[in-house]
Amino acid sequence: MTTPRDLLISTMDVGSDRPAGQGDLSLALAGAELVDLGEAGVLTLDGDRIVPAEQGRGELGDGLLEEAASALHRQEPYESVEDWLWRRGRDLSATYLAALRAEGQVTRPRHGWNPFRDGEETLTDSPARRHAAARRTADEPVLAFLTAAVGLRDEPEGEVADHVDDAVVTVLAAVNDAVRELEAVRQRRSIENAAFDNIWRGQ
Repeated sequence: MTTPRDLLISTMDVGSDRPAGQGDLSLALAGAELVDLGEAGVLTLDGDRIVPAEQGRGELGDGLLEEAASALHRQEPYESVEDWLWRRGRDLSATYLAALRAEGQVTRPRHGWNPFRDGEETLTDSPARRHAAARRTADEPVLAFLTAAVGLRDEPEGEVADHVDDAVVTVLAAVNDAVRELEAVRQRRSIENAAFDNIWRGQ
Protein backbone atom coordinates (compact mmCIF):
# COMPACT_ATOMS: atom_id res chain seq x y z
CA MET A 1 0.00 0.00 0.00
CA THR A 2 1.34 3.43 -0.93
CA THR A 3 0.30 7.00 -0.31
CA PRO A 4 -0.45 7.67 -4.02
CA ARG A 5 -2.73 4.63 -4.16
CA ASP A 6 -4.41 5.61 -0.90
CA LEU A 7 -4.96 9.10 -2.30
CA LEU A 8 -6.51 7.87 -5.54
CA ILE A 9 -8.69 5.36 -3.73
CA SER A 10 -9.82 8.10 -1.37
CA THR A 11 -10.89 10.33 -4.26
CA MET A 12 -13.00 7.47 -5.59
CA ASP A 13 -14.35 6.36 -2.23
CA VAL A 14 -15.29 9.65 -0.59
CA GLY A 15 -18.23 11.69 -1.76
CA SER A 16 -17.48 15.38 -2.16
CA ASP A 17 -19.26 18.50 -3.37
CA ARG A 18 -15.89 19.44 -4.88
CA PRO A 19 -14.68 16.38 -6.81
CA ALA A 20 -10.96 16.36 -7.48
CA GLY A 21 -9.96 17.49 -10.94
CA GLN A 22 -7.65 15.15 -12.82
CA GLY A 23 -4.92 17.80 -13.02
CA ASP A 24 -5.10 18.56 -9.29
CA LEU A 25 -5.06 14.86 -8.48
CA SER A 26 -2.11 14.18 -10.77
CA LEU A 27 -0.05 16.89 -9.05
CA ALA A 28 -0.95 15.51 -5.63
CA LEU A 29 -0.09 11.96 -6.70
CA ALA A 30 3.36 13.12 -7.82
CA GLY A 31 3.81 14.75 -4.42
CA ALA A 32 2.66 11.59 -2.66
CA GLU A 33 5.31 9.65 -4.58
CA LEU A 34 8.01 11.98 -3.27
CA VAL A 35 6.80 11.50 0.30
CA ASP A 36 6.92 7.71 0.00
CA LEU A 37 10.28 7.72 -1.79
CA GLY A 38 11.69 9.95 0.94
CA GLU A 39 10.42 7.63 3.66
CA ALA A 40 11.98 4.69 1.81
CA GLY A 41 15.35 6.44 1.76
CA VAL A 42 15.37 6.75 -2.04
CA LEU A 43 15.80 10.52 -1.89
CA THR A 44 16.38 13.46 0.38
CA LEU A 45 15.62 17.14 -0.08
CA ASP A 46 18.26 19.85 -0.13
CA GLY A 47 16.02 22.85 0.25
CA ASP A 48 13.53 22.25 -2.54
CA ARG A 49 15.94 20.13 -4.62
CA ILE A 50 15.39 16.38 -4.91
CA VAL A 51 18.65 14.54 -4.23
CA PRO A 52 18.60 10.81 -5.10
CA ALA A 53 20.30 8.50 -2.62
CA GLU A 54 23.78 7.46 -3.70
CA GLN A 55 23.54 3.94 -2.34
CA GLY A 56 21.47 1.27 -4.01
CA ARG A 57 17.94 0.78 -2.78
CA GLY A 58 15.91 -2.30 -2.06
CA GLU A 59 12.67 -3.24 -3.71
CA LEU A 60 9.92 -0.72 -3.10
CA GLY A 61 7.16 -3.27 -3.54
CA ASP A 62 5.17 -1.16 -5.97
CA GLY A 63 5.70 -0.88 -9.70
CA LEU A 64 4.65 2.75 -9.99
CA LEU A 65 6.92 3.82 -7.12
CA GLU A 66 9.75 1.92 -8.81
CA GLU A 67 8.96 3.84 -11.98
CA ALA A 68 8.99 7.11 -10.05
CA ALA A 69 12.34 6.29 -8.48
CA SER A 70 13.80 5.53 -11.89
CA ALA A 71 12.52 8.87 -13.18
CA LEU A 72 14.49 10.95 -10.66
CA HIS A 73 17.08 13.31 -12.14
CA ARG A 74 20.50 12.14 -10.96
CA GLN A 75 22.67 14.97 -12.28
CA GLU A 76 23.27 18.35 -10.65
CA PRO A 77 21.59 20.75 -10.49
CA TYR A 78 18.95 18.42 -9.15
CA GLU A 79 15.30 18.88 -10.02
CA SER A 80 13.12 21.05 -7.81
CA VAL A 81 10.02 19.64 -6.16
CA GLU A 82 7.88 22.01 -8.23
CA ASP A 83 9.43 20.87 -11.51
CA TRP A 84 8.96 17.24 -10.49
CA LEU A 85 5.27 17.79 -9.79
CA TRP A 86 4.64 19.23 -13.24
CA ARG A 87 6.85 16.72 -15.09
CA ARG A 88 5.95 13.54 -13.28
CA GLY A 89 2.38 14.62 -12.66
CA ARG A 90 1.40 14.77 -16.33
CA ASP A 91 -1.55 12.34 -16.70
CA LEU A 92 -0.44 10.53 -13.54
CA SER A 93 -3.99 10.06 -12.26
CA ALA A 94 -4.82 8.07 -15.41
CA THR A 95 -1.70 5.95 -14.89
CA TYR A 96 -2.67 5.06 -11.32
CA LEU A 97 -6.27 4.40 -12.29
CA ALA A 98 -5.07 2.05 -15.03
CA ALA A 99 -3.02 0.19 -12.42
CA LEU A 100 -6.09 -0.24 -10.21
CA ARG A 101 -8.04 -1.54 -13.19
CA ALA A 102 -5.30 -4.01 -14.08
CA GLU A 103 -5.28 -5.30 -10.50
CA GLY A 104 -9.06 -5.75 -10.48
CA GLN A 105 -9.59 -3.12 -7.82
CA VAL A 106 -12.28 -1.30 -9.80
CA THR A 107 -15.27 -2.84 -11.47
CA ARG A 108 -18.05 -1.85 -13.84
CA PRO A 109 -21.42 -2.38 -12.12
CA ARG A 110 -24.17 -4.15 -14.03
CA HIS A 111 -26.98 -2.04 -12.64
CA GLY A 112 -27.95 0.42 -9.96
CA TRP A 113 -26.59 3.75 -8.81
CA ASN A 114 -22.83 4.05 -8.92
CA PRO A 115 -20.99 6.17 -6.32
CA PHE A 116 -17.92 6.76 -8.50
CA ARG A 117 -18.36 10.12 -10.12
CA ASP A 118 -17.88 9.01 -13.75
CA GLY A 119 -20.83 6.67 -13.38
CA GLU A 120 -18.96 3.74 -14.90
CA GLU A 121 -16.57 2.28 -12.33
CA THR A 122 -16.56 1.66 -8.62
CA LEU A 123 -14.04 0.28 -6.14
CA THR A 124 -14.12 -3.36 -5.16
CA ASP A 125 -13.89 -4.39 -1.52
CA SER A 126 -10.16 -4.98 -1.21
CA PRO A 127 -7.33 -4.73 1.35
CA ALA A 128 -6.12 -1.61 -0.48
CA ARG A 129 -9.50 0.07 -0.08
CA ARG A 130 -9.66 -0.84 3.60
CA HIS A 131 -6.10 0.40 4.14
CA ALA A 132 -6.93 3.79 2.60
CA ALA A 133 -10.11 4.00 4.68
CA ALA A 134 -8.14 3.25 7.85
CA ARG A 135 -5.69 6.08 7.10
CA ARG A 136 -8.57 8.49 6.51
CA THR A 137 -10.34 7.41 9.70
CA ALA A 138 -7.13 7.86 11.68
CA ASP A 139 -6.73 11.32 10.11
CA GLU A 140 -3.17 10.38 9.11
CA PRO A 141 -1.47 13.74 8.43
CA VAL A 142 0.06 13.22 4.98
CA LEU A 143 -3.09 11.73 3.45
CA ALA A 144 -5.21 14.33 5.24
CA PHE A 145 -3.24 17.25 3.79
CA LEU A 146 -3.14 15.72 0.30
CA THR A 147 -6.88 15.08 0.22
CA ALA A 148 -7.39 18.65 1.41
CA ALA A 149 -5.15 19.91 -1.40
CA VAL A 150 -7.42 18.32 -4.01
CA GLY A 151 -10.58 19.57 -2.30
CA LEU A 152 -11.93 16.38 -0.74
CA ARG A 153 -11.92 17.83 2.76
CA ASP A 154 -11.04 20.93 4.73
CA GLU A 155 -7.43 21.36 5.77
CA PRO A 156 -6.56 19.71 9.09
CA GLU A 157 -6.32 22.03 12.04
CA GLY A 158 -2.92 23.35 13.04
CA GLU A 159 0.23 23.98 11.07
CA VAL A 160 1.55 21.36 8.66
CA ALA A 161 4.92 21.45 10.44
CA ASP A 162 3.22 20.31 13.64
CA HIS A 163 2.47 16.95 12.04
CA VAL A 164 5.25 16.07 9.57
CA ASP A 165 8.98 16.66 9.06
CA ASP A 166 10.53 19.51 7.08
CA ALA A 167 10.95 17.53 3.84
CA VAL A 168 7.29 16.53 3.82
CA VAL A 169 6.28 20.11 4.61
CA THR A 170 8.22 21.24 1.53
CA VAL A 171 6.46 18.68 -0.67
CA LEU A 172 2.98 19.43 0.66
CA ALA A 173 3.52 23.18 0.28
CA ALA A 174 4.65 22.66 -3.32
CA VAL A 175 1.57 20.57 -4.04
CA ASN A 176 -0.69 23.30 -2.65
CA ASP A 177 1.09 25.97 -4.70
CA ALA A 178 0.89 23.88 -7.89
CA VAL A 179 -2.81 23.18 -7.43
CA ARG A 180 -3.47 26.89 -6.91
CA GLU A 181 -1.43 27.72 -10.00
CA LEU A 182 -3.42 25.22 -12.05
CA GLU A 183 -6.67 26.71 -10.80
CA ALA A 184 -5.44 30.20 -11.74
CA VAL A 185 -4.70 28.95 -15.26
CA ARG A 186 -8.21 27.46 -15.48
CA GLN A 187 -9.80 30.70 -14.38
CA ARG A 188 -7.73 32.74 -16.80
CA ARG A 189 -8.69 30.48 -19.68
CA SER A 190 -12.34 30.63 -18.66
CA ILE A 191 -12.24 34.44 -18.68
CA GLU A 192 -10.45 34.49 -22.05
CA ASN A 193 -12.94 32.06 -23.55
CA ALA A 194 -15.87 34.06 -22.21
CA ALA A 195 -14.41 37.25 -23.68
CA PHE A 196 -13.91 35.53 -27.03
CA ASP A 197 -17.52 34.31 -27.02
CA ASN A 198 -18.74 37.83 -26.25
CA ILE A 199 -16.80 39.19 -29.20
CA TRP A 200 -18.51 36.72 -31.54
CA ARG A 201 -21.94 37.50 -30.09
CA GLY A 202 -21.30 41.18 -30.79
CA GLN A 203 -20.65 40.61 -34.50
